[in-house]
This record gives sequence, structure tokens and C-alpha cells, in this order.
Amino acid sequence: MPTTCEYTDSYVAQFERFEEGRINADWLAPIRKAAIARFGEMGFPTTRDEDWGYTNVAAIARADFAPGTGASVVGEDQILPLLIDVDGPRLVFIDGKCSVELSRLDGLNGVTVCGLAEAIRMKPELVEPHLGRLATHHANAFVALNTAMFADGAFVHVPQNAVMEQPVQLLFLSTGLSDGAAYPRNLIVVEQSGQAKVAEIYAGISEGAYLTCPVTEIVARDNAIVRHYKVNCERDTCYHMATINIHQTRDSDVWTQGMTFGGLITRNDISTVMDGEGGHCQIDGLSMLGGDQHCDNFLRVDHAKPHCDSREYFKGVLDDRSHSVFTGRIIVREDAQKTDGKQTNMNLLLSNEALADSKPQLEILADDVKCTHGATIGQIDSEALFYLRSRGLSERAAKGLMVYAFAGEVVDRIEWLPLRDRLRSMLADRLPEGAVVQGLEV
Repeated sequence: MPTTCEYTDSYVAQFERFEEGRINADWLAPIRKAAIARFGEMGFPTTRDEDWGYTNVAAIARADFAPGTGASVVGEDQILPLLIDVDGPRLVFIDGKCSVELSRLDGLNGVTVCGLAEAIRMKPELVEPHLGRLATHHANAFVALNTAMFADGAFVHVPQNAVMEQPVQLLFLSTGLSDGAAYPRNLIVVEQSGQAKVAEIYAGISEGAYLTCPVTEIVARDNAIVRHYKVNCERDTCYHMATINIHQTRDSDVWTQGMTFGGLITRNDISTVMDGEGGHCQIDGLSMLGGDQHCDNFLRVDHAKPHCDSREYFKGVLDDRSHSVFTGRIIVREDAQKTDGKQTNMNLLLSNEALADSKPQLEILADDVKCTHGATIGQIDSEALFYLRSRGLSERAAKGLMVYAFAGEVVDRIEWLPLRDRLRSMLADRLPEGAVVQGLEV
């Protein structure tokens, strides 16, 4: 039986084997080498690690997923159903590599949107100060693996005072051929008083097992406004290990909202550092799980400066043998007085075999703060179900309506109406009598 080290060695060996397929630069090459060396030291996390106690990634270690070539032929007819707005700007990636043919980048009004590989070649002065500075390879094995292995990703740069009128859609499509792996690396930089809207969409078109390991770094300068969306509609044979790291300065406003519908095992590591007074951060999430799906949401909000507020609002709907994990950690540094932090996690179990674990955590080193947390895990209310049935609904439709309303509270917080409507349809598709339920919506 191979050891954990031997499993790691097989991935380390890929670093040399696939080196020609990755973009490099004089400043980037040492970072990549340090990242793969660090990954070799750490190995894959195990359930003995405190932050991974509920999520077993041994299947990823054993599988030896190889980076995709990006050579698969994908037609526009295959990507259009996956887009939120077929007429809006989009950047499309196939197995982690940018497809110029499938991308459309009209109407961006001075905002730079391109593949990260292209940005490293053509605009290194905008990339180098930020890439790898927020999501570092030192403590997270999957960030280290991504840093070493990424071939491409999205680069979004919003100049000072510029405003993105339409969200840009970043579509990452995995063909899932030959146990493939994709390592998208995204960098979003919003300069002072800029406004950005970015949607990451992850999907797959093959029944085979595959790995998606994305890392997104978001820089929000003074007075910047960022609306970031992430939709996971991967196949149920996918292992999705995602990291989002955010850095905020004075009076910035960042809202990131993640929706998990697909993936066999999903891990969302989301962290933000509030490094300027007056900042606001909102992190929302919804997991709709069934079968043997597992979703682990691990959040870390670091209040480094005073007069900032943060909100975490996560819900899970679990059926069959699915399992959700929520860890919400709020850190308030010693000088971060007048902090206002709140986290909420609610889970609805639709099966006696479904399981939800919730771990809210507060680390407060200041004394003039307001921080709260709350978590609930329960099943459908029998009295409410009886009330709906007494109004003429079947049991299946009544249950569906209650789930629809529960999950819809997260969806309704989304400002981008096309995405809100799409998610409403996706919710209905997952529910019994979904068409009936959606028709009852007022």
C-alpha cells in the first residue's frame, strides 16, 4: 500500500513532466519551484489535521490526476447553456486553458480582462505585485499544488474610478478525459474607487472522475466595490478543491456569493483580510446536496483594522447520504476596535442519513466589538407541512415549496438578476414537483 509521501511524489513528478505546458517568467519560476517543494513537504491534508477533520481527500491523492491539455474540441453550443447571460462578456477555459475562440470580451469600458497567461506575458507590472501574495503556498497544500501547476486562468484589472457595467463571466469547463486535472488561477485587482462584477462558473461534460483545483485572489483598494459570484455545477464525479483569498483596504465593499450544486467532494476555502478602516465584507453560500455529495465550507475573516463589519450567511440543503461542513472563523486583532462581525449557518436535512456539521469560531483580542454567531440543523417542520397540505398541495409539492423558500433566501440576496433567475430554476430542478413549486412563487 503506497504511503502518503508516495502519493505526493506522483504529483511532484508531474511538475517536471508538464512544465512545457505552463506559462513562466523570471519572477514566477522561483515561486513555482518553492510551491512544489512546499507541497512535497506538506503532502495532502488528512483528517488528523484540525482544519480537515471532516473531509477525506485520500481519493484525490490516490488518483494521480494529470493536468489537462486544453486540446479537447468544445463547440459554442456546449457552452451557451452554461452561461448566465449569453450576450454578456465571457472568458472561457477548457481544462484550465483559455479558449480565445469561445470567449467574447466586448463592452468592457477600459477594464482589462484576459487570460492570466497572456497577462503574465504582456502586463507583468500589473500581475507580479499581487499573484501569490494573498493565496500563498506555505500553509495550504492545494494552493501550493495550484501555484506550481496552473497553466492559465483569468486576469481582471479595474482601473481607478472605472466601473464594470456588466458582470464578466469566467466559464471553466472540464472535459474530464483520462482522469484530468485543471488548476485555474484567477487574479482580480480593483483599484481605488473602481467597481467590478465577476462570475466564476464551473462545469463538466464527462462522466469520468476529474479534479478541479481553482485559486482566486481578489484585491480591493480604497473605496472599491466588488461583486463576486461562484457557481459550482460540476458533474457528481468531480473533486472540487477551491480557494478564494481577498484583501481589502479602507472603505472597500466586497460581496462574494458561492453556490454549490455539483461535485462529489467540494471544499471551499474562503478568507479575507480587512486591512483598512470602514471596510465591509459579505460572504454568502448555498449548498444543495444529494447522493453521496460532500461539501466543506471553511471561512476565515481577519479583522486587522478598526471600524469594519463582516457578515457570513450560509445555508445547506441535504438529502440522501450527503454531508455538509461549515467552519466560520472570525478573528479580531488587538487594534481592531469597533468591529462588527456576524455569522449564520443553517442546515435543512431531508433524509435521516444526511449529516451536517457546523463549527462557528470567534477569536477576539479587542474589547470594544460586536461579534455573534448562530447555527441551526433541523428537518422540515411538520406543522408547516400540514398547513401547506391543508391548502391543497400534495406532500411532495409542499416539501418542495418549503425547501425552495429555505434555499431561496440566499438566492434572493444576489443583485445580478439573470443569475438570481438561473439559480431559482436550478433549485426547482433539484426538487420534487419543482415546476409546480416555481409556479407558486409570487
